[in-house]
Parts: sequence; structure tokens; C-alpha cells
Amino acid sequence: MSIVTTQATDYLQRTEVQQLLERLYGTEELTEQTARYEQLISQFGKHFGEPEVQLFSASGRVEIGGNHTDHNRGKVLAGSIHLDTIAAAAPVAQPEIVFFSEGYEGEFRVQLDDLSAGENENATVLLVKGIVAGLREQGYQAGGFHAYLSTNVLSASGLSSSASFEMLIGAILNTFYNESKLDAVTLSKIGRFAENRYWNKPSGLLDQMSCAYGGLVAIDFADPQQPQIEAVSYDFYAKGYSLLIVSTGGNHADLTDDYASVPNEMFAVAKQLGGEVCRDITLEQMYANLPALREQAGDRAVLRAMHFLQENDRVDQQVAALRADDMNSFLGLLTASGNSSWKWLQNCYRDSDHHDQSVAVALAITEVFLQSIGAGACRLHGGGFAGVILAAVPNEHAAAYEQLIADTLGTSVFRVRIREHGAFCLNELL
Repeated sequence: MSIVTTQATDYLQRTEVQQLLERLYGTEELTEQTARYEQLISQFGKHFGEPEVQLFSASGRVEIGGNHTDHNRGKVLAGSIHLDTIAAAAPVAQPEIVFFSEGYEGEFRVQLDDLSAGENENATVLLVKGIVAGLREQGYQAGGFHAYLSTNVLSASGLSSSASFEMLIGAILNTFYNESKLDAVTLSKIGRFAENRYWNKPSGLLDQMSCAYGGLVAIDFADPQQPQIEAVSYDFYAKGYSLLIVSTGGNHADLTDDYASVPNEMFAVAKQLGGEVCRDITLEQMYANLPALREQAGDRAVLRAMHFLQENDRVDQQVAALRADDMNSFLGLLTASGNSSWKWLQNCYRDSDHHDQSVAVALAITEVFLQSIGAGACRLHGGGFAGVILAAVPNEHAAAYEQLIADTLGTSVFRVRIREHGAFCLNELL
């Protein structure tokens, strides 16, 4: 059911729409989010003059366990969050996609009869081309649409702003041209195709799956073509803890080479032991061949492979702790994950820039705070090297922690909530 743009206010105040927005964003943000969608629809009308639209949302994601494991067919624990990328969109007969995005000048335009990747082409346009090409390669349909977009997923933060955008475009094309029959796994693979082929980013499926699926999920990538997904129901805030994403500041220059070095070094260790990925090897094999591994792959590669093996087991342990409602064990595992990323995976700062260690500084400040209150945990979040950290802080201490970050780092803290829906058309749930 489309929305008449001139009736946006009345539509958004309908009981069922308000209930959906409350489920997505929480009671305290209901007024703000209602106004956000009203502005979205209004801007669509101003730019395109078309009378009817549909609404779409694709969440950002929080990574709780499984840092840099998906690309070696490992396990992750992640969730869709209430920070999201949204769109008002309408299909058009012309073979082109045209959209405007809040905060960006000018229009983005993709001609669907030319999906070539220009050498200096805008990254946003390249990702849209990649989504369209990925759909067609898999035998699905893609056609034109007009849209106005807005996002509050912090860019370059480890909250997967790019995957959120990809899954939003995928959801629009899925709804308009494929009868909404593509599931989260299929959409995620198409998003990865777009990143790998059109953006030259060697990503796995974690980001896209977390943004597309919805809720808190444990994902096993042992078979990357058919990941096993298990829903994990847990309300951290109701159990006394706030999940906080902390922007660390620092240099957000191109980190592609740093990111690529992580899976590539893990692959090198696996290859030395006769495997393809680290999921194929064991710690016992590594110990039995340690001198040769250190010589041929290097010590950092060895440590990164050890991180993978331990982190993979930790995901299972985290899920078990949450199912048993054992918060103390869970927090201990979250801390262990953070320590492993810092010491073994070594993605808290770049080797090429010892001056900028913003992630490590934020972790150090957080650890001292958590020690002072005797509760909570923290870890690096996302790809690392720059960006954000995750802190689980008792609700009653969250405000004090946010003030500490403001006083010391002068950066933002985002309280995130797990939401039940990933990438979808809001109209289809009404």
C-alpha cells in the first residue's frame, strides 16, 4: 500500500504505524522518528513531485562476538540496531535509478543499461550498480525507481553504514520488482557481490547479514553459500546493561589494505596446514607445525589464526551464556574477545601510524572506568584500526560513562537497541 505524499502526517499518526515505529525505535524516540519519516516523505515530494511512495528501512548492526571470523567461515554473534538508513521510494518506468540523500549535494543517478564501473566513479553509484548487476546475475529483476534517503548510521564507524545502504537498495528492488521473494541471505550475497566486484572491498557476509536479517542472531558461515542462522532472544537493557557504541575519532583514511591483511594472513596459515580457511585447521595442528608457520607466514599471521580459533569457540560460549541468562559469564567472554582483538588480531591501530591509536586510547579509558565501578565489559567493534568500540555498561552508570567520553575524547556515544526487523518495506508490515 503506497502513501499519498500530501497525506504523510495523517498516515504516520495512524495507530498501526505508530506501533511499528515504536517497536523499531523505542517509545522515547517515537516523536523524533515520526517527524523524521514525515520529513523524508516531504522531501521526496519536493524533489520528484510524485504523489505516492512506499517506506523502507535497513538497520545498522552491532557486532557482539566473532571479530574478523566470517571471512574464514567462522561464527559471529551480531544484531540489527535501531540506527538505520531509510527511504521514501516509488517505482518508475524509465530504466534509471535516481535518488537524493539527506546531507549530500545533488542527485545520484544510475542508468540501468550501463552497469560498467568507471575508474573514478562515485562509490555510492558503484554500489547501486553492483546491487543491480548482482540481482541480474542471480536471475532476479531490477528496474528504475526514485527515492529520497536519510541515515543516522554513523559513517566509518563499524556500524556498517555501507551494508545498511546496500540492503536498503536491495529491499527497494526486492519489493518493487521481485515480489519480496529474496530472503536475507540472498540479499546479503548480492550486497557482498557489490562490495567485492564494484568497490574492491574484500568483505565477508557478516555486515550484510546483520543488517538484513533482524534481531540478535548467531550466524555460522561454515558453508558460506548457506549460512546457518539462529535467533538469540535477549534484552540487554531489561537485564540491567546498556550497549554503547563509542566513536573514537582518529584518522579514517582508506583502511582497505589493513582490512585485507587480516583474512589474507589467516588464509596463509590455513594454506600451510593444507586448508583453505582457518575453519579447516585446529590449534593442535598449529602447535605441531609452529616453527614452520612462524617462518613461512610470520608471527602476526600465526597470532591472527589463533585469534580466529579462540574467537570462534567464544561465540558458542556467548550464546550459551545468554540463553542461560548468565550475564557475568557473558561479560567475561566479551572482555576476552576484546583482549584477543587487541593482542592477537592486532587491529586496534595501524602499523603504519603509531601516532594515531584512538581505538586503543578509548579502550584504555573505558577499561579504567569499568574497573572503578566493578562491572561491564568492552571490546573493539567492527573491522578495527579506526572507528568505534562497544561497551556494555550498567544502566545506572551509562550517563556517567557518556560524560567521561565527552570530557576526555570529545566524541559521540550512541546507545543502541537490538530491533526485530532488518531490511524491509514498512508498508508490508501494516
